[in-house]
Amino acid sequence: MKKILLVEDDPFLSSLLKARLEKEGFVVKTVFDGGEALTYLKEFQPDLIVLDLIMPSVSGFEMLEQTSIDPQYNKIPVIILTNLGQEEDIQQAKQLGAVEYLVKARSSVEDIAAAVKNHINIAPQQ
Repeated sequence: MKKILLVEDDPFLSSLLKARLEKEGFVVKTVFDGGEALTYLKEFQPDLIVLDLIMPSVSGFEMLEQTSIDPQYNKIPVIILTNLGQEEDIQQAKQLGAVEYLVKARSSVEDIAAAVKNHINIAPQQ
């Protein structure tokens, strides 16, 4: 079973996405900030990360920077899910290795699930 690390500080959205992705057959671990996510990376070994950018403690950008330079984690596809829709934010996330950038206000739970299925199926096996 493919594993997804869901890094989202909104408890409602997090539980909604977790339920939807588990319905697709994925194992989903939810964490609420980038610092917590970094500690779970090694233990959980996700096949894909869904990452919010604006979070307490360690931001999504900081987490992306750390995973992008670590050969153990830089091959894990990262889908950004955020309220930030500025072009410079999108470019920065993609330069740091994000495979897709979704703005919450323009993305349904179905859109997010479809993006996950698309990218997890092309991800290299762990």
